[in-house]
Amino acid sequence: MVGDRETLASARPGARLESIDFSGADLTSVGRQGLMWIDRCSFARADLRQATLGGWYFRFCDLTGANLRGASLRDAHFSACDLTGADLRGADLAGATFGSVGVGKGAKETRLDGVLVDPGVDLSEV
Repeated sequence: MVGDRETLASARPGARLESIDFSGADLTSVGRQGLMWIDRCSFARADLRQATLGGWYFRFCDLTGANLRGASLRDAHFSACDLTGADLRGADLAGATFGSVGVGKGAKETRLDGVLVDPGVDLSEV
């Protein structure tokens, strides 16, 4: 399924969005603070500047090259997601977690290779 701004804007709090392709979509300033479950969706190269995604749970999502400049990611959770090359400059990362799915050698980690962040922000320990 291909998603757009309306797909996210119309989702009710606590909703689960699965396997939706938002790749390259203009999603600037979309979203809201609160619980949302985002599972196996693609936001590759999507424009999420100034989006409010706080409290959202992203699992197995592709955010490669996504523009998240100035986005609110407060208390968002990223598990087994790919953020390679994502732009997080100016994003609110307070309470955000970047983790894995699975245990031991079978765990799939969240990728943060080449992520752009503001000076002083250290993602090496996550």
